[in-house]
This record gives sequence, structure tokens and C-alpha cells, in this order.
Amino acid sequence: MIPIPDIETKNSTEIKAFQEVKLKEHLMYLKMNSTYYSELFQREGIDIAEIKSLEDLVQIPVTTKDDLQKYNDQFLCVEKSKIADYVTSSGTSGDPVLVALTDGDLDRLAYNEELSFQCAGLNSDSIIQLTTTIDRRFMAGLAYFLGARKAGVGMIRVGSGVPELQWDTIKRVQPDTLICVPSFLLKMIEFAESNAIDYQNSSIQKAICIGEPLRNQDFSDNILATKIKSKWPIELYSTYASTEMGTAFTECEAGKGGHLHPELIICEFLDDENQPVQQGMPGELVITTLGVEGMPLLRYKTGDIVQPHFEPCSCGRTSMRLGPLVGRKQQMIKYKGTSLYPPSLLDLLNDFDEVKHHVIEVFSSEINEDEIQVVVFSTDDSDEMLDKIKDRFRAKVRVSPRIHFVSEAEIMKLKFPDSSRKAITFLDRRN
Repeated sequence: MIPIPDIETKNSTEIKAFQEVKLKEHLMYLKMNSTYYSELFQREGIDIAEIKSLEDLVQIPVTTKDDLQKYNDQFLCVEKSKIADYVTSSGTSGDPVLVALTDGDLDRLAYNEELSFQCAGLNSDSIIQLTTTIDRRFMAGLAYFLGARKAGVGMIRVGSGVPELQWDTIKRVQPDTLICVPSFLLKMIEFAESNAIDYQNSSIQKAICIGEPLRNQDFSDNILATKIKSKWPIELYSTYASTEMGTAFTECEAGKGGHLHPELIICEFLDDENQPVQQGMPGELVITTLGVEGMPLLRYKTGDIVQPHFEPCSCGRTSMRLGPLVGRKQQMIKYKGTSLYPPSLLDLLNDFDEVKHHVIEVFSSEINEDEIQVVVFSTDDSDEMLDKIKDRFRAKVRVSPRIHFVSEAEIMKLKFPDSSRKAITFLDRRN
């Protein structure tokens, strides 16, 4: 495993200067190779030579997901014969976005995950069990596999679901690390308890978790993480990533946010008017990819509201860290005068052992106001259980949405549609 890159231990002034050099190279590459950005520079009268600092980025219009979808081919910076792989985003916040990667981009992806494994304390003696898919144009599974190869870490590609196969593999191979959606750990625990598997004394020591938050905004364990650890006291590492940026922010052992890799990505945090928020305050994450050949991005709006943290970490890294996801901007709900994001609602339901599956549905009322329905499959669907859930919502978020109990078959159709690569827990049906 490589040591921590020097740039991740420099002071903020040195990191900024490093990224500004990389930014100039990036702008020149876009001007020479990107139809979309070269036309943008010309149309907006932007002289890239005048973009000398990170603060100067505000002179360039942001790029949206709609832009990337509508003008997809214009973002391509290489001949199609140079494309080694095509991936798409998950589509959880809209139609999937197509992203093309060169051999160099795959190498960059592998390096990114090598850094992620380094953050999570893995080494050449580690063995990872991958419980996510590597097919269906899914970047994350591919990235983890390539990163493990580059880092010299063993990997078992078990794939998603099937707790019985997961436990059989653990018994046979003795991996020490799982890569998984954290709620799947609860399913593994439930299967182990039902089948007399001594999971607490298994070889598994840690889990690198994707797709669901593990922390509250103060970095304390949220309900889901607390529930997992109360049953299975393994180390949990939270991550944040997206297909478009081809970069992951992974926690170290301190558990205080995902670490920025300054050589791979530039981050901005903007308000609703696309202006920088006050330093350290939550804002929409806007990214500029560094070192990408196929479809590099400039000031791309992720739609995710997050809070940056700039104080040095106890692990020795000094680069910025991303706090837990506050929510997706387009998923914000205005309900009875309260602003809510799905993560805060979903985590409350993890506190009930009886609730096995849940989906949040949001739709528009007749007067075009947001309405919430929480669809639940529970082993207890009594009036008493309904009251418990409503009381928990009132206590934690001050409002109580409609709770609708359904059968397991009904909720599985909602949660796992045929076109999805992962579980859907939020359905936006607003006008």
C-alpha cells in the first residue's frame, strides 16, 4: 500500500497553490479538446488565462446534470476508439448520465480507490468481500475491483444480496473487510442469528459502506450505525462518491468525514444563486475533476448539500473533509412549514426492529404543497406500532407524515424496480 501522498499533509496554502496549477492545466485541456467547454468559453467571452486562482472559478458558468445529458457527446474529449469503458450514474435523482472512460481514467479510478483503502487502514494482507454489483454499467463495483488490484489487496466478488452466499464465502476465505450498503449488514446479522452463525467471532473486522449515511452532522453514529454496532461491533467507514466525478471521499479511522484527494478533484460549496457560501457552511457541492481524459468536468453541480471541514485530522491528513450528506438539493421537502431531507426521515425508521423495509414517497397536494407518505413493511402493523412511529417523527423532526403499512411483496416492488442497480428508498412523485 502506498504512503499518504505528500499533498494531503501540506498546509491549506500549499494545497490551494497545487490545485491552482492543476486547474490551469485542466482549463487548457478543455479548451483544446472539449467541444462543450471550448464553445462555452467562446460564447461567454472567458479568457482562461485570466482564471488564475480557485476564487476566479466563479467567472465560469456552472455545469448541470441537464447539460451533461443534453450535450453528452460534446463533453467527450477523445476519439471514441480511445474509450475503454462506459458507465452510467445510478439514476436515483433522475435519468442516468452516461460517462465514458479511457484507459487512463480507469487507472485514475484505481488510484482513487487505492487511496480510499489506505484511508480505511487496509494493507496487502487484507482481503475484501465485495457485496455490490460489478456489472450493469456500475462504476463503484468496477472502481473497488481495480483499486484492490492496484493496492495489492485480495478481493472476492460475491455481488449483491444472498446472505447465505456471503456467509459461506466468509467461512471459506476468511476476508477481513466487507464493501456493502450498511443496511445489508443488518440482513446478514438477521440471517446469521437465524442460522446459528457465530458472526461476532467471524473474520470480518470492518466494513466500507456505500449508499447510506452512517453519521450525524456532528460525526456521531446515526441510528443505523448504532444499530449495526450494537449487534456486530466492527469498524464502519462511511464514503461519499458519484459516477460523474470518478472520485471517492472515504473516512479514516477517526470517522470525521471523507478525505479530499487534492490531485483528483477541486470542490466548491455554493448557495442557491451559485455563489460561494461562507467557509465551513453547508452548500451544494460543485466539483471540477482533475486528471480525467475522457469526459472531464468543470464546475459540475452534484445536487448534494454537504458541509466541508478544514481543520487537520488526527490521522495526519490536512486536506479538506466532507461531512455527512445533508440531502440532495432537488429532494428537499417543505412539509407543514418544516424543511426536510430524506436521510433524516429514513434514519428514524432504522430504530425499529419491526420495520424491515421502508420507502419515502413525496407527492404534490391539490394546492401544490408537498405531502409525505412513509411506506413500511413491518412485522408489527398494529395501531400501537403506528403510534410509536408517528411519535418518533414528531419528537425528532417535529412533524408526523402519513404512515402506510404494506405487504413485503408490495414494498419490494417499490424498493427494487427492474431497472435499478440498488435499492430505492426515496420516490419523488411531485408535479
